[in-house]
Amino acid sequence: MAADIEAAKKAAAIEAVRNHFPENPRFVGIGSGTTIVYVVEAIKNSGADVSRVGFVPTGYQSKQLIINAGLVPIEFDALPDSVMIDVAFDGADEVDEDLNCIKGGGACLYQEKLVAMRAKSFICVADYRKLQSRLVTKWPTIPIEVEPKAARQVIQRLRMLGSRSPSGAAPMIREGHMAKAGPIKTDQDFFIVDAPFPHPLMISSDCTPEKLGNGEHGYWEVEQLAKAIKEINGVLAVGLFCGPTGPEALAAQVIGGQRPVACYFGMADGTVSLRRAREKRPSIIAKYPPLIPVRATED
Repeated sequence: MAADIEAAKKAAAIEAVRNHFPENPRFVGIGSGTTIVYVVEAIKNSGADVSRVGFVPTGYQSKQLIINAGLVPIEFDALPDSVMIDVAFDGADEVDEDLNCIKGGGACLYQEKLVAMRAKSFICVADYRKLQSRLVTKWPTIPIEVEPKAARQVIQRLRMLGSRSPSGAAPMIREGHMAKAGPIKTDQDFFIVDAPFPHPLMISSDCTPEKLGNGEHGYWEVEQLAKAIKEINGVLAVGLFCGPTGPEALAAQVIGGQRPVACYFGMADGTVSLRRAREKRPSIIAKYPPLIPVRATED
């Protein structure tokens, strides 16, 4: 079983790199997690000239992966201000049919979001277990990166938003593997709070007058929940990657780019399933903050 899963990850990585590693890129984002090991391996074996490519990691683990592969890492904050990352490859903990993602199982979600939102396109690579109709189906919680002093306050606010599992379990600070080690710390020295919700998260097309997706009766739509959690004081990042794709955000000149343009899933039978993002309507994208400040017109 484990060997089949690793083979599925590798097959998905090879196909994703074959189809999306651009010709002569300047910067490439490299995410975190076990699947990304195969992405880096596929890049190395692709025959592309990577000697002048800067690979932007999403955390310590992915930086070491880049270095060990003989590639050149470049820190996110060293990128020139006017430059976009050509493409970013990353995994996910769960992906719904609209390609909204849960990320943060490896506690790197803040830097993963920085890289995804700076990329012209974000390509997700995963195995078949991660593909679900709706989020919070198999993956039980939303990872949230929080400032340690605010963690208890954030948990209280999450409870007010209806965070609980079907069995009644509450949001919790993620602990390390050893009890004496205490809570897991992210690369920003923050905590991760794992927040369960009682129902799978809706997508926008699910919303009806009976189910608005605003938390009433425990039903949340993905983007509404992401916004509600992000507004809690003390939250650095929410492990929901949703909204416009990179190309949609660039075309509309809005802040976005969290949602992948494509997801490659290695299947149990050895094949690779490709899912492409469905385009959002311009009227939906218009609600996002502008990428470039709007200048006031003169009378």
